[in-house]
Amino acid sequence: MAMRQLRVYTGPDIEHGGLSLAPPPASGDRVRVTLGEVLPLLADAVASSRTWLSDFADDELEISADLHDVLQAYRHFRRPGA
Repeated sequence: MAMRQLRVYTGPDIEHGGLSLAPPPASGDRVRVTLGEVLPLLADAVASSRTWLSDFADDELEISADLHDVLQAYRHFRRPGA
């Protein structure tokens, strides 16, 4: 008997606000998206305290050096008492 492979159904493959809800390409486990595509979804997930966020807490992201500099400056200036 052949082993069955289970998949999670995420709904129909449709475009939603510029972000494709289709499964990622089978060529690898990396997908390139813009920050503008992902940020609203992540912000909503954080605001809604979605538990699945903790599943990805240790994942690494590759960002541009200038975005890193801006984020570091933002972190510094938003400290209490700064």
